[in-house]
Amino acid sequence: METTTARDTDLASALVQTMHRLQDVHAETSRPLGLTPQQAHLLCVLIAGPLGMTELSRILSIERSSLTSMVDRLERRTLVTRIPSPTDRRACQIELTPEGLSLAHDAHNAVVDRINTLTANLPASTRQTLATALQSII
Repeated sequence: METTTARDTDLASALVQTMHRLQDVHAETSRPLGLTPQQAHLLCVLIAGPLGMTELSRILSIERSSLTSMVDRLERRTLVTRIPSPTDRRACQIELTPEGLSLAHDAHNAVVDRINTLTANLPASTRQTLATALQSII
């Protein structure tokens, strides 16, 4: 009989391995688009709308100085723009340009397509069970 601890370790290990594989997929799909995985992540986060630098730094788990450099590079490529914050006149928010929005959708769709390819052989019931389980922990 398997112990709860062993099962929990198996689940945690599988999730960690999945995270690493998804990071690889993200890197593989962002390169052909001319983006680093971090840039693609930033663009995809901004699909939902503009965000301030503090919130982006928290979401992306990077220092503000690194984020500023990344935003500067993406701004030079006309993928993002800085707009005034509606709540703090000293701050700005980062917003996708139309070109950035298109590229963000391309990046997102490339990852989704790759994951669909990787999971295509799973039975529909397994896919649904996995989706439900993952939704419950995110």
